[in-house]
Amino acid sequence: MTRLSLQRMRVTIVGSGNVATHISAALKNAGHRIVQVYSRNLQHAALLAYHVGAGATDDVNTLTINTDLFIISVKDDAVLPMVAQLAKYGKLIAHTSGAVELLPMLEFTQQAGVFYPLQTFSKTRELNFREVPMCIEGASESITKTLEDLARDISNKLYRVSSPQRKVLHLAAVFACNFTNHLYGIGEALLKDSGMSFDMLRPLIAETADKIKERSPFTVQTGPAVRNDETTMAAHLQLLEKQPRLQEIYEVLSQDIIKNHNGVNGDG
Repeated sequence: MTRLSLQRMRVTIVGSGNVATHISAALKNAGHRIVQVYSRNLQHAALLAYHVGAGATDDVNTLTINTDLFIISVKDDAVLPMVAQLAKYGKLIAHTSGAVELLPMLEFTQQAGVFYPLQTFSKTRELNFREVPMCIEGASESITKTLEDLARDISNKLYRVSSPQRKVLHLAAVFACNFTNHLYGIGEALLKDSGMSFDMLRPLIAETADKIKERSPFTVQTGPAVRNDETTMAAHLQLLEKQPRLQEIYEVLSQDIIKNHNGVNGDG
């Protein structure tokens, strides 16, 4: 395909969730036109469409052909069925998933790509999209460059990432973000049960995040496991005696830290 002019790209957003909301706003603020928002829930589509000055629909068959790009931002298992429905329009189609490969899209269209923002999004929380890493993959060099040009309008961090690489990246993100956030929740619950506030942990969490801005997480690991402090770890497990699930989590993580650091002492 011929590379599209990016002076004012016409974009149709398929989805109305967290990622769709932020990408729509970023593209609109960069001067591109959101022509339509599709969602199975018309109310959700209409709400997002209102904020980005677009039309709204809950019927794939009523999508306008006056668009340059469909950006699919739906649940992973709904991506390929949506590609199959959109292929008839003969337009460029890109999805925002970290887990769906490019190759299966090519069964339906050669005008396919990936426009994956590596970030955790919430509709009600603003963020600087310029700092969001955009991971790009295209079915051709021309498509890749078109998506890169579009991504460059909304982000300063562009990466060409193949489907196999993106699957590993998504897995790494689950460990670094989703699992970590779950552990925050466990910490909050433990404090709450003892009449304390999660606010007490916030400075510790912030300092830990600051440390890894410039250093490897392994080099700044602290705590009883990295010191192989068996007395403290035994005491912690005793505190969790009525919560065997948490004991198991504690032991698995502690043993993995010990293995990775090979008994090297931490500093806190």
